[in-house]
Amino acid sequence: MRSTAGTGTTYVTRKNRRNDPDRMVLRKYDPKIHRHVDFREER
Repeated sequence: MRSTAGTGTTYVTRKNRRNDPDRMVLRKYDPKIHRHVDFREER
C-alpha cells in the first residue's frame, strides 16, 4: 500500500482476495508528513 500524499511511504498488508476483490484503501499514519492520509493498494 502506497501513500496518496506522494511521499513514497508504504505499508505491507495481507488480505483475502476472495472476500475483497477490489483495491483496499486504509487511512494510516505517514511519518514523513506527520499526519494520517489514505493509503491505496497497488499491484
